[in-house]
Amino acid sequence: MQYIRLGHSGLQVSRLCLGTMNMGTPDWKPWIFDEKQSEPIVAHALDHGVNFIDLADFYSAGVGEQVVGRIVKRLARREDLVITTKVGYGTRSGINASGHSRKHILDSIDASLKRLDMDYVDVFMLHYFDVNTPVEETMSAMNDIVRAGKARYIGVSTMLAGQLAKILMACERNGWVKPINMQLQLNCAYREEEREMIPFCRDQGLGVSVFSPLARGLLTGDVQSTRNQTDFFTQQMYSDEASLQIAHSVQRVARARGVPNAQIAQAWVLNHSGVDCMLVGADTTEQFDSALAALDTPLDAEELHELERNYTPCDVINDYTAGCRILRSARPGLERFTLTEAVA
Repeated sequence: MQYIRLGHSGLQVSRLCLGTMNMGTPDWKPWIFDEKQSEPIVAHALDHGVNFIDLADFYSAGVGEQVVGRIVKRLARREDLVITTKVGYGTRSGINASGHSRKHILDSIDASLKRLDMDYVDVFMLHYFDVNTPVEETMSAMNDIVRAGKARYIGVSTMLAGQLAKILMACERNGWVKPINMQLQLNCAYREEEREMIPFCRDQGLGVSVFSPLARGLLTGDVQSTRNQTDFFTQQMYSDEASLQIAHSVQRVARARGVPNAQIAQAWVLNHSGVDCMLVGADTTEQFDSALAALDTPLDAEELHELERNYTPCDVINDYTAGCRILRSARPGLERFTLTEAVA
């Protein structure tokens, strides 16, 4: 396993972070594993040097934290692990049961710690940027959580660079603790974070951890999985022609190497100069092994050209564009040129 300091902090984490959205209860979503199914995957990750585990109160409406908390308690010493959880979407209905108000943040950290059966989390993260709550209110509450010892650090996820700048400025003005990590979506088929967010995080000293390195399964070649057949986000994010062509490129490089598609897609992420850690949401130990192999899979210039040549700009993927993103496709040619092409 490879390890890295997360941003400008002294916290050392494995470059592979175990994602746990698929652990909890299938009552939440049909592709979720229960505790018995989840434990071998967690054990395999820990056995191979992973010390970084990502959760959220939202996963399985809180059951995910309970399940993973019990598993790691059986398998590892708490002080050897870096546990993160996120706040924002909530676990129940109710007018104050989501978002980043002071009330919800303070309620949520206590509820998460109770479900995890832990005294603290290592990184407490904002799941997104709440445009309806003053940033000072949010970051004051996050600072109080660190000062109270309920979290060692704070982090952020899935927002615009300008929104992260507002957070950092509020922390600077008030002497509050700053985020040490940005969790964002990045893969061969979605690279919009390269424009502003990743360079800004590098400039400001935040670590960068990446989720969805396989574009929700598209880049593995398995579009018929239970998740992709039941998760409408996959179609919304990655059903355009550009994404499909990129998936074909991943397959061509993988075939030439004689390795699984997933290994090549994950190697692209891990070789990215702006990436510190990659989340791995594995359904089997074999899937986790492809990420391990990707750690030691350099890509040459010709392979990178093939993986990157079909990429074109697209709408940003976040909560604010959900349901209204425009899929990438070529505009029809003008008559002058289509007629010329037909004659030729």
